Amino acid sequence: MVALNQFPSMDGDRTNDETLFGLIAQDIEKQGYSIRHGALPEGLAIDLYNQQQVLAAENFKKAGIGRGGDYLENEFVRTDAICWINGETDAGKDWLSWTAGLQSFLNRRLFLGLFSFESHFAHYSPGDYYKRHYDAFRGEANRVLSVVAYFNSGWTAADGGELVLYKDDHDKEGTKVIPLFGTLVAFLSEEFPHEVLAAKRDRHSIAGWFRVNTSVFDRVDPPL
Repeated sequence: MVALNQFPSMDGDRTNDETLFGLIAQDIEKQGYSIRHGALPEGLAIDLYNQQQVLAAENFKKAGIGRGGDYLENEFVRTDAICWINGETDAGKDWLSWTAGLQSFLNRRLFLGLFSFESHFAHYSPGDYYKRHYDAFRGEANRVLSVVAYFNSGWTAADGGELVLYKDDHDKEGTKVIPLFGTLVAFLSEEFPHEVLAAKRDRHSIAGWFRVNTSVFDRVDPPL
Protein backbone atom coordinates (compact mmCIF):
# COMPACT_ATOMS: atom_id res chain seq x y z
CA MET A 1 0.00 0.00 0.00
CA VAL A 2 0.94 3.65 -0.36
CA ALA A 3 1.16 5.61 2.87
CA LEU A 4 -1.08 8.66 2.92
CA ASN A 5 1.49 10.71 4.80
CA GLN A 6 3.81 10.57 1.79
CA PHE A 7 1.63 13.24 0.18
CA PRO A 8 -0.48 16.20 1.28
CA SER A 9 -3.74 15.03 2.83
CA MET A 10 -7.04 15.39 1.01
CA ASP A 11 -8.65 18.39 2.68
CA GLY A 12 -11.40 19.21 0.21
CA ASP A 13 -9.56 22.12 -1.40
CA ARG A 14 -12.47 23.41 -3.45
CA THR A 15 -10.36 26.04 -5.22
CA ASN A 16 -8.11 23.38 -6.74
CA ASP A 17 -11.11 21.23 -7.60
CA GLU A 18 -12.93 24.09 -9.30
CA THR A 19 -9.82 24.92 -11.33
CA LEU A 20 -9.50 21.31 -12.46
CA PHE A 21 -13.21 21.00 -13.18
CA GLY A 22 -12.98 24.14 -15.30
CA LEU A 23 -10.14 22.66 -17.35
CA ILE A 24 -12.08 19.41 -17.85
CA ALA A 25 -15.16 21.37 -18.95
CA GLN A 26 -13.06 23.43 -21.35
CA ASP A 27 -11.56 20.26 -22.88
CA ILE A 28 -14.95 18.60 -23.30
CA GLU A 29 -16.49 21.69 -24.85
CA LYS A 30 -13.59 22.02 -27.29
CA GLN A 31 -12.89 18.41 -28.28
CA GLY A 32 -15.30 16.09 -26.46
CA TYR A 33 -12.69 14.57 -24.16
CA SER A 34 -10.21 15.50 -21.46
CA ILE A 35 -6.92 13.82 -20.51
CA ARG A 36 -5.39 15.28 -17.36
CA HIS A 37 -2.22 13.70 -15.99
CA GLY A 38 -1.83 13.80 -12.21
CA ALA A 39 -5.20 15.53 -11.91
CA LEU A 40 -6.88 13.33 -9.29
CA PRO A 41 -6.19 14.74 -5.79
CA GLU A 42 -3.26 12.72 -4.43
CA GLY A 43 -4.84 11.90 -1.08
CA LEU A 44 -7.99 10.64 -2.75
CA ALA A 45 -6.02 8.62 -5.31
CA ILE A 46 -3.95 7.00 -2.56
CA ASP A 47 -7.03 6.14 -0.49
CA LEU A 48 -8.75 4.59 -3.50
CA TYR A 49 -5.67 2.59 -4.45
CA ASN A 50 -5.30 1.30 -0.90
CA GLN A 51 -9.00 0.44 -0.79
CA GLN A 52 -8.70 -1.53 -4.00
CA GLN A 53 -5.73 -3.44 -2.62
CA VAL A 54 -7.54 -4.58 0.53
CA LEU A 55 -10.61 -5.80 -1.33
CA ALA A 56 -10.67 -9.59 -1.27
CA ALA A 57 -10.57 -11.44 -4.56
CA GLU A 58 -14.14 -12.59 -4.04
CA ASN A 59 -15.31 -8.96 -4.18
CA PHE A 60 -14.29 -8.83 -7.82
CA LYS A 61 -16.17 -10.59 -10.59
CA LYS A 62 -15.36 -11.10 -14.23
CA ALA A 63 -16.52 -8.07 -16.15
CA GLY A 64 -19.11 -8.42 -18.87
CA ILE A 65 -21.29 -6.41 -21.19
CA GLY A 66 -24.82 -5.14 -20.58
CA ARG A 67 -26.49 -4.54 -17.24
CA GLY A 68 -29.11 -6.13 -15.01
CA GLY A 69 -30.83 -9.09 -16.64
CA ASP A 70 -28.94 -8.42 -19.87
CA TYR A 71 -25.51 -8.79 -18.21
CA LEU A 72 -23.29 -11.29 -20.03
CA GLU A 73 -19.67 -12.29 -19.52
CA ASN A 74 -17.83 -12.19 -22.83
CA GLU A 75 -14.10 -12.92 -22.82
CA PHE A 76 -13.87 -12.12 -26.52
CA VAL A 77 -14.68 -8.51 -25.65
CA ARG A 78 -13.08 -8.08 -22.23
CA THR A 79 -11.23 -10.08 -19.56
CA ASP A 80 -10.83 -7.66 -16.64
CA ALA A 81 -12.45 -8.03 -13.20
CA ILE A 82 -14.57 -5.37 -11.51
CA CYS A 83 -16.00 -4.38 -8.13
CA TRP A 84 -18.77 -1.75 -7.96
CA ILE A 85 -18.27 1.24 -5.66
CA ASN A 86 -21.27 1.76 -3.37
CA GLY A 87 -19.95 4.29 -0.87
CA GLU A 88 -19.72 1.89 2.07
CA THR A 89 -16.08 2.80 2.76
CA ASP A 90 -14.55 6.19 3.52
CA ALA A 91 -12.58 6.06 0.25
CA GLY A 92 -15.72 5.22 -1.69
CA LYS A 93 -17.65 8.04 -0.02
CA ASP A 94 -14.87 10.53 -0.79
CA TRP A 95 -14.78 9.41 -4.43
CA LEU A 96 -18.54 9.76 -4.81
CA SER A 97 -18.44 13.17 -3.13
CA TRP A 98 -15.65 14.35 -5.44
CA THR A 99 -17.41 13.12 -8.58
CA ALA A 100 -20.64 14.76 -7.36
CA GLY A 101 -18.73 18.05 -7.33
CA LEU A 102 -17.56 17.41 -10.88
CA GLN A 103 -21.13 16.54 -11.91
CA SER A 104 -22.51 19.76 -10.43
CA PHE A 105 -19.82 21.88 -12.09
CA LEU A 106 -20.30 20.32 -15.54
CA ASN A 107 -24.06 20.72 -15.31
CA ARG A 108 -23.63 24.42 -14.52
CA ARG A 109 -20.98 25.01 -17.17
CA LEU A 110 -22.05 22.71 -20.01
CA PHE A 111 -25.75 22.06 -19.27
CA LEU A 112 -25.29 18.28 -19.67
CA GLY A 113 -28.19 17.31 -17.42
CA LEU A 114 -26.11 14.70 -15.59
CA PHE A 115 -28.42 12.94 -13.13
CA SER A 116 -26.54 10.06 -11.51
CA PHE A 117 -23.14 8.40 -11.36
CA GLU A 118 -22.05 4.76 -11.26
CA SER A 119 -18.50 3.42 -11.05
CA HIS A 120 -16.40 0.39 -10.29
CA PHE A 121 -12.85 -0.60 -9.52
CA ALA A 122 -11.22 -2.47 -12.40
CA HIS A 123 -8.33 -4.89 -12.16
CA TYR A 124 -6.51 -6.03 -15.28
CA SER A 125 -4.21 -8.98 -14.65
CA PRO A 126 -1.27 -9.48 -17.04
CA GLY A 127 -2.73 -10.28 -20.46
CA ASP A 128 -6.17 -8.77 -19.75
CA TYR A 129 -7.76 -6.40 -22.26
CA TYR A 130 -10.99 -4.69 -23.32
CA LYS A 131 -11.58 -4.58 -27.06
CA ARG A 132 -12.80 -1.56 -28.99
CA HIS A 133 -16.30 -0.48 -27.97
CA TYR A 134 -18.60 2.41 -27.10
CA ASP A 135 -19.81 3.06 -23.56
CA ALA A 136 -23.24 4.10 -24.87
CA PHE A 137 -25.11 3.69 -28.12
CA ARG A 138 -25.99 6.87 -29.95
CA GLY A 139 -29.53 8.04 -29.23
CA GLU A 140 -30.11 5.92 -26.13
CA ALA A 141 -29.20 8.89 -23.88
CA ASN A 142 -28.23 6.81 -20.86
CA ARG A 143 -24.50 7.11 -20.23
CA VAL A 144 -23.44 10.63 -21.22
CA LEU A 145 -19.93 11.11 -19.83
CA SER A 146 -17.35 8.42 -19.08
CA VAL A 147 -14.66 8.96 -16.44
CA VAL A 148 -11.54 6.87 -15.83
CA ALA A 149 -8.97 7.26 -13.03
CA TYR A 150 -5.69 5.37 -12.77
CA PHE A 151 -3.66 4.11 -9.77
CA ASN A 152 -0.46 2.64 -11.24
CA SER A 153 2.90 3.96 -10.06
CA GLY A 154 5.92 3.84 -12.34
CA TRP A 155 3.90 2.71 -15.36
CA THR A 156 5.55 3.05 -18.77
CA ALA A 157 4.53 2.36 -22.36
CA ALA A 158 6.47 -0.93 -22.13
CA ASP A 159 3.89 -2.16 -19.58
CA GLY A 160 1.07 -2.01 -22.13
CA GLY A 161 -2.47 -1.55 -20.83
CA GLU A 162 -2.98 1.84 -22.50
CA LEU A 163 -6.42 3.28 -23.03
CA VAL A 164 -6.78 4.06 -26.74
CA LEU A 165 -9.35 6.75 -27.48
CA TYR A 166 -10.51 6.94 -31.10
CA LYS A 167 -12.12 10.05 -32.58
CA ASP A 168 -14.59 8.00 -34.68
CA ASP A 169 -15.18 4.59 -36.27
CA HIS A 170 -12.70 5.34 -39.07
CA ASP A 171 -9.80 6.29 -36.80
CA LYS A 172 -7.23 3.48 -36.77
CA GLU A 173 -4.50 5.16 -34.71
CA GLY A 174 -6.25 6.80 -31.77
CA THR A 175 -4.80 8.64 -28.80
CA LYS A 176 -3.02 6.43 -26.27
CA VAL A 177 -3.20 7.15 -22.54
CA ILE A 178 -0.67 5.50 -20.23
CA PRO A 179 -2.55 4.46 -17.04
CA LEU A 180 -0.19 6.30 -14.71
CA PHE A 181 -1.10 7.09 -11.10
CA GLY A 182 -3.43 10.08 -10.77
CA THR A 183 -4.29 10.43 -14.46
CA LEU A 184 -7.94 11.31 -15.07
CA VAL A 185 -9.74 10.85 -18.40
CA ALA A 186 -13.27 12.01 -19.27
CA PHE A 187 -15.05 11.72 -22.62
CA LEU A 188 -18.52 11.83 -24.15
CA SER A 189 -19.75 8.24 -23.96
CA GLU A 190 -21.60 8.16 -27.28
CA GLU A 191 -18.89 9.87 -29.30
CA PHE A 192 -15.64 7.97 -28.77
CA PRO A 193 -14.97 4.30 -29.41
CA HIS A 194 -12.09 3.12 -27.24
CA GLU A 195 -10.22 0.06 -26.03
CA VAL A 196 -7.77 -1.08 -23.37
CA LEU A 197 -4.69 -2.83 -24.72
CA ALA A 198 -3.42 -5.98 -23.03
CA ALA A 199 -1.54 -5.18 -19.82
CA LYS A 200 1.82 -6.76 -19.00
CA ARG A 201 1.49 -6.23 -15.25
CA ASP A 202 -1.36 -5.77 -12.80
CA ARG A 203 -3.28 -2.63 -13.73
CA HIS A 204 -5.64 -0.79 -11.34
CA SER A 205 -8.23 1.85 -12.18
CA ILE A 206 -11.77 3.11 -11.72
CA ALA A 207 -14.25 3.39 -14.57
CA GLY A 208 -17.39 5.47 -14.08
CA TRP A 209 -20.30 6.95 -16.01
CA PHE A 210 -22.50 9.98 -15.51
CA ARG A 211 -26.04 9.22 -16.63
CA VAL A 212 -29.12 11.25 -17.44
CA ASN A 213 -32.61 10.49 -16.19
CA THR A 214 -34.47 8.59 -18.92
CA SER A 215 -37.26 7.28 -16.70
CA VAL A 216 -40.68 6.78 -18.28
CA PHE A 217 -44.00 5.84 -16.71
CA ASP A 218 -43.28 2.08 -16.65
CA ARG A 219 -39.49 2.06 -16.31
CA VAL A 220 -37.05 3.73 -13.94
CA ASP A 221 -33.66 4.57 -15.45
CA PRO A 222 -31.18 4.95 -13.91
CA PRO A 223 -32.41 2.13 -11.66
CA LEU A 224 -32.90 2.97 -7.99
